[in-house]
Amino acid sequence: MVKVYTVTGCPYCEKVKRYLASKDVDFVAYDIEVDAAARDECKRLTGMDYAVPVTTIDGEHFVIDYDKAALDELLCL
Repeated sequence: MVKVYTVTGCPYCEKVKRYLASKDVDFVAYDIEVDAAARDECKRLTGMDYAVPVTTIDGEHFVIDYDKAALDELLCL
């Protein structure tokens, strides 16, 4: 399952979500400003507070920011 950790109003978070949708990738977005469990998971994954957007497929490998090449590699697109 693809997860995208986001915050409200983040333009790069929106770009990641639009990009994934354009590639027909199913994903679940988690707003770490309101979801404490997602915030904790994102911090565990990255080691950083409020690093967004963060995209992961396995809870181990991830991409921070809107980086199409890295997203394509992570998701095998």
